[in-house]
Amino acid sequence: MTLHVLDIESRDVTAEALGLVVNAETPLALAELTITYGDERVTLGVLGASHAVTASAAGSRITEQVSCDAIGAGGRPLPVSDSAGGYRFDSTTDIVDRARLEQTADWLRRQATEVEGWICGAFPGDHTALTALTATREHSGGWAWQTWHLYPGDKGGVIVKTRSRWLP
Repeated sequence: MTLHVLDIESRDVTAEALGLVVNAETPLALAELTITYGDERVTLGVLGASHAVTASAAGSRITEQVSCDAIGAGGRPLPVSDSAGGYRFDSTTDIVDRARLEQTADWLRRQATEVEGWICGAFPGDHTALTALTATREHSGGWAWQTWHLYPGDKGGVIVKTRSRWLP
């Protein structure tokens, strides 16, 4: 089972505080999942309502962190897109009503409990406070991963989705 109910308050409490840093040291994860394909691997880590990914393939390595600490670690505010040297990052931030937030949270929980290659961290206080990640190996080498960060609010919430692809 890769649904982790975490007994720790989330450090990242607003989507507006998120940043992106690539190829920096990643913090210790609260929960993680490693997927391997031969000598290649990707580690998906749930941080405090944020994430860290470390991928390796073809003798190369990349890290990605989306968190409120990313800017202090040398990153920048969360961009809509970024790319460099075989790496591509895209993000969306959606303000949603409570029904959509709950539908998304339920779907993510099901994915994490029923589908291989998923991890989801659930935080206390609201059953929709989640961070979820999944990854797949690219046919041409490298990795692709997606993440969801759910931030519940009084009448709805915010969903931050990211999609990354890395071909070394």
